[in-house]
This record gives sequence, structure tokens and C-alpha cells, in this order.
Amino acid sequence: MKKFLALLLILMLGVLAACGGDDTSSDDTGDTESDSGETSDGVQSVTAWAWDPNFNIRALELANQAYDGDSEMYVEIIENAQDDIIQRLNTGLSSGTTQGMPNIVLIEDYRAQSFLQSYPDAFYPITDYINSDDFVQYKIEATSFDGDIYGLPFDTGVSGLYVRTDYLEEAGYTLEDVTNITWKEYIEIGKAVKEATGKDMITLDPNDFGLGRMMLQSAGEWYFEEDGNTPDLADNPALEETFVLYKEMMDADIVKLNSDWSQFVSAFNSGDVATVPTGNWITPSVKAEASQSGNWAVAPLPRLEIEGATNTSNLGGSSWYVLNQDGKELAAEFLANTFGSNEQFYTDLVTEIGALGTYIPGTKGEAFEQEDPFFGGQAIIQDFATWSEQIPPVNYGMHTYAVDDILIVEMQNYLNGSDVNDALNNAQSQAETQLR
Repeated sequence: MKKFLALLLILMLGVLAACGGDDTSSDDTGDTESDSGETSDGVQSVTAWAWDPNFNIRALELANQAYDGDSEMYVEIIENAQDDIIQRLNTGLSSGTTQGMPNIVLIEDYRAQSFLQSYPDAFYPITDYINSDDFVQYKIEATSFDGDIYGLPFDTGVSGLYVRTDYLEEAGYTLEDVTNITWKEYIEIGKAVKEATGKDMITLDPNDFGLGRMMLQSAGEWYFEEDGNTPDLADNPALEETFVLYKEMMDADIVKLNSDWSQFVSAFNSGDVATVPTGNWITPSVKAEASQSGNWAVAPLPRLEIEGATNTSNLGGSSWYVLNQDGKELAAEFLANTFGSNEQFYTDLVTEIGALGTYIPGTKGEAFEQEDPFFGGQAIIQDFATWSEQIPPVNYGMHTYAVDDILIVEMQNYLNGSDVNDALNNAQSQAETQLR
């Protein structure tokens, strides 16, 4: 009996060993990733965090397909909400560790400097991986710190003036009449459109200062001095004119107020407003109302009336960053081979998801010259690509949204009767106190 039990024990141990096997083994596809960052078939991998499955995530998927570099590799794509990415990055990096962090992460341009300056050793410079002259310069400005480039520029937030040409015609205007105009001219046309059609000229959210940011950057100005840290609000001619113009729009009764994204989109989809000055990323939302096909066009953004003002600006946009940890060279190689140099890849981005990048050689070709029937046959992609190269670069600094919050309050004070200089002086004092 003892010999039988011993033999039985040996057999059971053998079965357990066979069942346990190698815990790094993969399935038949060879896709299971090991702790070393390699799949079982030796292909190296990096991880990437981004938001928006139909835009940024899809762009990464296309980049995975387009990669043809020397390394055998693939990118594991992990979707997170933008707010979650910001929180997780701040939590991890403030603790001094990159454990659990991705190799590649998408960061909005307005927020980039806060990460680069707060965690200067956490990101890997990609200066030597790309040719900075191949990208629109306002994006290089936004992604650089202390003489190095850390972000590979991705999508542009190049802005334009989306206009209902049928409303313009009803008021006696053409597309040419709203091309390369000033904001004061815009307001006068808005009054005429409102009188002729009963439609407001613009929709605005009083808790969103996006219009103000577009106005400022079009003149090469921002909330800070050139260092990106010193508030420049009280003696900023561009900001003062922005405040004045905002109030003139409100006083002219050509503004339809909204309180969130859905109301913003509804304002133009429902036909309640004649124009939408915003970033080119709004195109799919405009085209979502198929019944309005042929009634829309896009003109350059109106300009301020100060020295250096232009009819080109930006709203939004983001770029790819590499964390300074194991796998950084591989991640940088992937970005350089795709977003940093592949012209056909950018054609695929435009064709498949309508994403307009900021890689200049990748903004040419038939896909960019295609006429869009929805916009009356206008080649709007080509127009936006041309305008993106003319956007004045500015230093967004670390605190764009903090200053936004201050200006939103002071704008309301100004609309309620405060002097514009008092409002901007108050904003300056608050910024200096809060952003020390």
C-alpha cells in the first residue's frame, strides 16, 4: 500500500507540473506579451495611451499598419478618457515613478508645457528623430522645452470661419465678402444677417474662452510673456481688443448662447446660426446634418485690428510624447517612422478619418485637393492645410486653463458694466497671485 501511495503521489506531481507549464506561453497567434516587452515570437512592443476611438485611437491603429521600420514591433493601444490620462500621468510622475505608465502618450498642446516643466526628466527628447522644419512651427513651439523637442506634432487645430452661404446671400453678401475680414466687419455683417434672416451670427458658451484664445493667437499673442510663465493680461492690446469685440457681439444681439457641447452643435445643425468660427475638427459635426449640404463654406478666421494680426489661428490640437523609461528608443522610432515621416500615412489619415496632421510634406496630393460637395465644391482640406502653415507660434505656457477661468469671470464683470482696463488689471493681479 505504501508503494502504491508513493507512486500515486509521483503521478499527481507530474500532472500538476504539466498543468502549470510556462506562465509566459502564448496562444497560437503569438500575441501574448511577456514581462520583457516582447511577444513569444520575439516581436517587441510598446504601449500607447490616447482618447477618442474614432480619431486618435484610429490614427494609432493606422500607424501600426503603416510602420515599416527596422525593428520588429507593434504598439499596444490603450484607450483612456483625456481627463483620466491627465490624472494618471500627474499621479504617477509626481510619485517619481513611471511604473504602469505607457511608452507613448497623447497630450493636448495647451497642457504640454505643464507636464514638461513640472516633470523635466520624465519625457524623452525626440529632437534627433525628426526634422523640425517638416512641421508647422506653431506646433514645434508648443512641443519644445529647454532647447529640445519632446512631442511629435500630430493634429492641427487650425481654425476657420464656417459660414452658411445661403444666409449670407439672403442678406446680400457672398463668401468673398467674409474672406479675410476683421472682426468689426464680421459684427456688421452679423447685424445685417440677423435683420434679413432672424438668425444669430454665432453661438458662444460664456464658460468657454475658446473664441478669445483664437483671437489672441491670430495676433501672435497669448496669456503670458515669452517665458510662458509671467502673466501678460493687463497691458495686452490683443486681449483688450478681444474683450471689447466680445462685448460688441453681445450688444449687437447676434449671439446665441449655449452651455455645453451638445447645444453648441445643435445651434448650427438646427440652422440657428449663420457662422461657426472654430477648429477644423468640427467638420464632421457640421456635415452630420446632411440636409444642409451645399449651403456651407469655410473662410479664413476674421482678424483683430492691431499690428501683426493675421486671419489664421488655432484651437486645440495634440501631440505624441515618449516617456523616459525602458522602450523609449523603440517608441521614438515608431513615431518617427509613421507620424514623423510617412507621407502616405497622412493621406490615409485624411481619407479614412479626416485627420489633418501638421507634417508639411504629408499635406499634399489628391486627397487634400479633393472638392467637397457639402461645402459647395470647396477643397476645404487644402485650405486648412495652407492656413495651418501660417498660424503664428506662441508659448502656451503651463497655465492656459487656469487663466481661462480667471478671464471668464472678468469677462462677465466687464459685460455687467466694469471698465475693460479694470477687468484686465484684476485678471493680472489674480494670475500673479495664483500662479506663483
